[in-house]
Amino acid sequence: MIVRTLDEITDTDADIKTPNWRSKRIILAREKVGFSVHETTLYAGTVNDFWYANHIEAVFVYEGEGEITNKETGETFPLRPGSLYLLNDHDRHQVRPRTDMKTVCVFNPPVTGREVHDENGVYPLVREPAEDFGDGAEDTGGEEQSA
Repeated sequence: MIVRTLDEITDTDADIKTPNWRSKRIILAREKVGFSVHETTLYAGTVNDFWYANHIEAVFVYEGEGEITNKETGETFPLRPGSLYLLNDHDRHQVRPRTDMKTVCVFNPPVTGREVHDENGVYPLVREPAEDFGDGAEDTGGEEQSA
């Protein structure tokens, strides 16, 4: 059993801060459960372009308001507490929070915590080294992998 609090993650290497958002990575690939869980705060007035070409992401909004636009279809949807969006087709999207927006995000495959968004808003597919899995998985040496 794993029990963690956000206070334990705050200001550690699992607490990623950017000018537009802050992501506290609660569960990562090293836990070997097949997904990762993050609490992410998107800051009011920012424009955030993302495209998870290598991951499926589900996002549950529990505080704040904004909107999400599917960049391929142009459809825009309001976001408020209780909203969930699922990027099940690796959708290119833009999130525009009107207020600070707090979310819980789940990624599959799980992120390792070493990923950085590239110029397209994509997280590379990074695998944990084999010794971290203990299951004979291939050791990629932490290099980026593409799907």
